[in-house]
Amino acid sequence: MCKQLTCLIVLGLAIGISPTQAQLVHYWKLDENTAAGASVAADSVGGLNGAIQGATSAPGKSSNALSFDGTDDVVTIDNFVPPPQGTIVFWINPALAKNKERILGAGGDYEVWLRGNGELKNELFDGGSSTIGTGPGALNADEWNHVATTYDSTTTTVEIYLDGELSVAGTAEVPSTPTQTTLLLGHRAGAAAGEHYGGLLDDLRIYDRVLSEAEINALANPLSTNARDPILPDGAINEDTWVNLSWTAGDFAVSHDVYIGDNFDDVNNATNESETFRSNQTTTFYMAGFPGYAYPDGLVPGTTYYWRIDEVNDTDPNSPWKGPVWSFSIPPKTAYNPNPADGAEFVGPENVTMSWTPGLRAKLHTVYLGDDYDEVINATVGIPAGSATYNAGTLDQEKVYYWRVDESDGIATYKGHIWGFTTPGAAGAPQPANGAVDVEHTRILSWTPADNANSYQVYFGTDKDAVKNATPDSQEYKGIKARGSESYDPGKLDWDTNYYWRVDAVYNADLDNPVKGLVWSFATADFLLIDDFESYTDNDAAGEAIWQTWIDGLDVADNGGQVGYLFPPYCEPTIVHGGLQSVPLLYVNEVGVTNSEVALMLTSPRDWTAEGVGELSLWFRGDSTNAAEPLYVAISNATGAAAVIACDDLNAAQVSTWTQWIILLQAFADQGINLTNVDKFAIGLGTKAGVGVSGGSGTMYIDDIRLYRP
Repeated sequence: MCKQLTCLIVLGLAIGISPTQAQLVHYWKLDENTAAGASVAADSVGGLNGAIQGATSAPGKSSNALSFDGTDDVVTIDNFVPPPQGTIVFWINPALAKNKERILGAGGDYEVWLRGNGELKNELFDGGSSTIGTGPGALNADEWNHVATTYDSTTTTVEIYLDGELSVAGTAEVPSTPTQTTLLLGHRAGAAAGEHYGGLLDDLRIYDRVLSEAEINALANPLSTNARDPILPDGAINEDTWVNLSWTAGDFAVSHDVYIGDNFDDVNNATNESETFRSNQTTTFYMAGFPGYAYPDGLVPGTTYYWRIDEVNDTDPNSPWKGPVWSFSIPPKTAYNPNPADGAEFVGPENVTMSWTPGLRAKLHTVYLGDDYDEVINATVGIPAGSATYNAGTLDQEKVYYWRVDESDGIATYKGHIWGFTTPGAAGAPQPANGAVDVEHTRILSWTPADNANSYQVYFGTDKDAVKNATPDSQEYKGIKARGSESYDPGKLDWDTNYYWRVDAVYNADLDNPVKGLVWSFATADFLLIDDFESYTDNDAAGEAIWQTWIDGLDVADNGGQVGYLFPPYCEPTIVHGGLQSVPLLYVNEVGVTNSEVALMLTSPRDWTAEGVGELSLWFRGDSTNAAEPLYVAISNATGAAAVIACDDLNAAQVSTWTQWIILLQAFADQGINLTNVDKFAIGLGTKAGVGVSGGSGTMYIDDIRLYRP
């Protein structure tokens, strides 16, 4: 709230408006992260939070926006009472996929909508027959526009502003009052089902007065101290070895400090004494890759460069204003971005078309394809291609194929990388998945069998090239695995380490020539895992349900805790911090029950001093409708009392965003716990916390319980 008020005050002063006039009554930023489980669109001014139903977060005009699918996505905001006059302001990026789409509305002709031809309509306190519109073409698909719509029930004036400028004004013939107190974003209460809005919506504000054109223009084009609008755009590919960079100056800048380098941290942390500092200048463009500028010998193909512009005004004590770090990349001279991707599984085998992104200035491509790695890497005669595609036709089943593309720019030929993929029937589906991170340190490796293989040769190590080139005489060779035993136990793995492994399929018909497998990889975690809830399923017949591992209050008279839902899915698949699911913890501290707890009997890790760990971390999320029961964690040895640590936030159960809770393990040791042999972990809400007042019910979500080094 303080930051929002500060911004409004600065804006008001900048355009000569008294801050007390800025009567903002509702403000939905719409920057919630639905991928992290956010389900509420917060009104940071008026408190009318909305329920997000189907809409998903996407990159917005500022931070995140909400994306509506045009079918049934809405945000529902109850108890909405519009002021008798006002201004509705928002950023919109429409798909324009239908003839009529309701952007927002509360019934009774209180709405803003658009047509598929790009015409925007203001129907706020308007009788409908005299709805004003911009005319076709005001909005374009997949482009951001700032929209402000005003209405005044006294004068019956209505207006539409686009990007800060008045587009159309008119008079409402019969001012009306909304018949609904439910405001919908993405639709209008009572409107036809086929008229949902499709596109992005961001930064929605409602004022209780008609803003002036100057005020609306200031909202559409806010003053900025930072450089902005980089050209090249952030993350762009530059198809040359020189570049001309430009930007829009900050509104108070007199000059600009330019930084460019090939290391993000170097540029981000640079000062004007650093190597990456290139110039202080008054112009808003800079060249690189030419004599007299940064990188006078040219930018290096295959390199990503980072740049930053700090805005300078020596008369302002806050100067310089550090800018964001932007980047651009020079393509390599070799082919890249293969399709099928390197390591792809079960491709084809019919009509296999391969493609890639050409290397810088490539004019001719030469393709090499085969099922022998050594032959492909050493081949000198390939198939020429004029475009960056090659149709390999029908390939054999149960094979590992390797391919390479050499690029020629007419001056030299650049040998490509070796990529690989498998066809159906080959050994595959590695677990951990190829490229997995945060893998536990006692993980057993497994794979699905090749259709007709009789056995497998397993290779494992920390050097990718060594594993790729290993033979049965190499130290990376770990032995034979018979068909039906498609797994390998590497023993205890090191922390925070990259591992590589390979499985070659052996066939009795040709024992001396196994099918050489792809190299798979994974990285181990830099923490000890208590539980991330990813291993549980709904298969209680197999003993894989969460309530078959965790203990709750079922049939326990003085425990109101329940772990997981009563019916499948037992774990929560949507409100998740990390991975694919979290665990719901339901608590009912009512009718004489004052505490709810769920517990896990530990098999591993029991030594909470191993590898120097010193912190317990878990993530929790509640809901504003929950009873504010105190949250706690308890651990215990096989004998003796449990040690209990209560959360400092007595309203943790009502926190509706994912929140990390870190507890120093010494706090448990101080209560007499032997950390080298922890027997049980428990989490609960109620009187056992020893703080607060108990009474009430609700549902919390718990995820990613880990032990970290300090």
